[in-house]
Amino acid sequence: MKIRTRFAPSPTGRMHVGNLRTALYAYLVAKHEDGDFLLRIEDTDQERYMEEAVDIIYRTMKRTGLIHDEGPDKEGDVGPYVQSERQKEGIYLKYAKKLIDEGKAYYCFCDKERLEGLTQIIDGKEISVYDKHCLGLSKEEVEANLKEGKPYVIRQNNPREGSTSFHDEIYGDITVDNAELDDMILIKSDGYPTYNFANVIDDHLMGITHVVRGNEYLSSSPKYNRLYEAFGWEIPTYIHCPLITDEDHKKLAKRSGHSSYEDLLEQGFLSEAIVNFVALLGWSPEDNKEIMSLKELVEKFDYHHINKSPAVFDYTKLKWMNGEYIKAMDNDAFYEMAMPYIKEVIHKDLDLKRIADMVKTRIEIFPDIKDHIDFFEELPEYDSSMYVHKKMKTDKESSLQVLTEVYEILSAHEDFSNDALYALLSDYVGKKGVKNGFVMWPIRTAVSGKQMTPGGATELMELLGKEESLKRIKLGIEKLKAELL
Repeated sequence: MKIRTRFAPSPTGRMHVGNLRTALYAYLVAKHEDGDFLLRIEDTDQERYMEEAVDIIYRTMKRTGLIHDEGPDKEGDVGPYVQSERQKEGIYLKYAKKLIDEGKAYYCFCDKERLEGLTQIIDGKEISVYDKHCLGLSKEEVEANLKEGKPYVIRQNNPREGSTSFHDEIYGDITVDNAELDDMILIKSDGYPTYNFANVIDDHLMGITHVVRGNEYLSSSPKYNRLYEAFGWEIPTYIHCPLITDEDHKKLAKRSGHSSYEDLLEQGFLSEAIVNFVALLGWSPEDNKEIMSLKELVEKFDYHHINKSPAVFDYTKLKWMNGEYIKAMDNDAFYEMAMPYIKEVIHKDLDLKRIADMVKTRIEIFPDIKDHIDFFEELPEYDSSMYVHKKMKTDKESSLQVLTEVYEILSAHEDFSNDALYALLSDYVGKKGVKNGFVMWPIRTAVSGKQMTPGGATELMELLGKEESLKRIKLGIEKLKAELL
């Protein structure tokens, strides 16, 4: 049997990391076995529907490489692939009425006030449970209400006694008391199917063999199974993914600032790194490898190794992983992506491509670039204590001497290329009988005003040019003189 999975998002906003993981796992489950991956738009919640969110779904799927085999833009044999279009064709109402005819569902005409008064205490919790009031209506009463145009919903007729069991590939066998199931609504008063009902109908008609979703749907699975059984349909394989939490072990919420795919892109993360990281939120390969392309994920993915424990969204790990992806990028591709960040802080006519190459291995996310290179535009204010470095054996006095002597040497030298400068200063180092750092540290401090820079002293001077480099070294001399003399 060919595996068929689906990703069925609701277009209500940006794609949450949890939804992206569902899409990714559904894709990997199918592609690992050369199966089909479908995209279905579930827009039955018209109150929360956002038209622009449909574009977000398509854009996200394309950028992450989760290319579907069938969907609204790739019609197969089981379309339409948008639930509102399926609703217009009367698919859901047809199946709901079939259940009514067999006594497995019924019309409910109860108004809002009556429903609000229905509550029960189950396991110490107050929940609303419908009392099957309208199940007792005669056929004549139902027909009269329908003829009158009285608002109604269609409810599933679930048993109150006994229990319902089902199997999940991750969580094992689960049993739920039927008293907890309630007679869930299948068709709402606006004529649209509920998410739960449309899900079952569409999954069956589209031949979905494996249903991948978040574990928040575990409690609804018995209701789904009762629908499958009511229709006499085969129940698909369930794969419920663990909860994703923040570092405080609370459910990853929008206020975290990095709960959606687009949030992460805006924060300077690469799409490939995001996909790689999200794949590891609840799953790991047998060899424990962490950096993997989508192709490698397809090859290695085995849903039986998904962990049912909550997965922690480790932002620090994501940044590390993103840094590894940046290091592996082609230099030209990196430069193209880095340019907007570079131009935010550098407006001078400098070799921006060279600056990008220097900073590439030192950042984890693209916004980090600015703090690494802002000194090229303008020397920042810095404290003279930066000239003191125990490992380099430098202090303020020695730094002043080095800068004063080097200033004279550099002033008389015309070739400010990195190689020429390095040879010149190496000669000076040899004559003084000191280590490189003893000379390079105070120079780098003077020309950058920073303790950490993307390049060494001679590389920085080459980029800044002779005039700017000497100007900054002279300022360093004056700063040290003002304090020491």
